[in-house]
Amino acid sequence: MSDSIIISRLAIYAHHGVYAEEKRLGQRFFVSLTCTLDLRPAGRNDRYSQTVGYGTLAQLVHEIATTRRFRIAEGLAEAIAAEVLAAFPRIETVTVRVEKPEAPVPLIFDSIAVEITRSRNG
Repeated sequence: MSDSIIISRLAIYAHHGVYAEEKRLGQRFFVSLTCTLDLRPAGRNDRYSQTVGYGTLAQLVHEIATTRRFRIAEGLAEAIAAEVLAAFPRIETVTVRVEKPEAPVPLIFDSIAVEITRSRNG
């Protein structure tokens, strides 16, 4: 299936990390989602009820990232993927990318990220 709903780089300020300063001060994260699902019924009928609302999807991601704490980006990504699949039965596969532009690494880089893909079928 090649239909997707995509959210690119949702900016979130949260308190995730291994180090005490990360947990105390917080930092910016960017979360991107690519959700695959069949959009033909929604497109053919022009009906919101036959798709997944991207605003609701973005709100869920924001809520997970700001109300829970994770030591590593992989934990945040895994929680987002699980919650998206649980909350939206139409979504077959979700790819979650968590970017950490201010990761505590003493090198010059644009962003460090993890990306995972999870599906309803395992």
